[in-house]
Amino acid sequence: MRAGILRSPSPLPGFGLSFGIMVTIMSIVVLLPIGALLGRGLAIGPADLWEMINSRRIWAALALSFRAALVASLFNLVFGLLLAWVLVRYRFWGRSLIDAAVDLPFALPTAVAGIALTALYAPNGIFGQALAPLGITVAYTEFGIWLALIFIGLPFVVRTVQPVIEELDREVEEVSATLGARRVYTLRRVILPTLTPALLTGFALALARSVGEYGSVIFIAGNLPFQTEIAPLLIVIRLEEYNYDAAAAIGIAMLVISFAMLLVINLIQIWSRRRIGLV
Repeated sequence: MRAGILRSPSPLPGFGLSFGIMVTIMSIVVLLPIGALLGRGLAIGPADLWEMINSRRIWAALALSFRAALVASLFNLVFGLLLAWVLVRYRFWGRSLIDAAVDLPFALPTAVAGIALTALYAPNGIFGQALAPLGITVAYTEFGIWLALIFIGLPFVVRTVQPVIEELDREVEEVSATLGARRVYTLRRVILPTLTPALLTGFALALARSVGEYGSVIFIAGNLPFQTEIAPLLIVIRLEEYNYDAAAAIGIAMLVISFAMLLVINLIQIWSRRRIGLV
């Protein structure tokens, strides 16, 4: 049976060639850089590695990076779903323009996005001046970091969920309505379980993108130690000081925490797929 599967017709070349190309690309793009980072950590040694990481400034930067990424990704999870739903289920003037604008963070250089957001939300910016009388400060605070991460992470949720919404069978919703179910019940018990795997995938992509974001954040963050200094900035600072071991130590800490978070998300995703019978 296994040999028959391997010999089954496929638009791709044979299994051996396809697998070899996949492993080669994965090694060059993913495995070798991560292996080099972990190898540097092994060369440093666990004790020295922990000594380089275990400082109040580094823990504050790590906490800020992952906290801001989590908040922004949760925001994008909710409003990205709403935006994708509106774009798929409704027809209105300007829909195509909004749909195209969703991809703008993909095409726009992150530094340009950071400069633009800073110009808008700085105390002398258009939105900054409007928010100042309300006592709201965005630029050079953690709110500014959230805003930048929401901007760069929103397309990941929208573009992941949008195709799934397009494939939803509306007859299922109609059947639910004819059986007397309210719209909230249909949303909670019929629609959301089907969308959950895609939502988790979009959330994981947005989270991973936000954790390592640098260009769009440093301009609007203010980069104050213990307040608005993110972990990627600390890595750059250590590299500029030619302290490569300290930079590698911070990178390893981010890698371990990110892997743990993504592992939990993937386990939840597998559970949700089994629950709705996709695997």
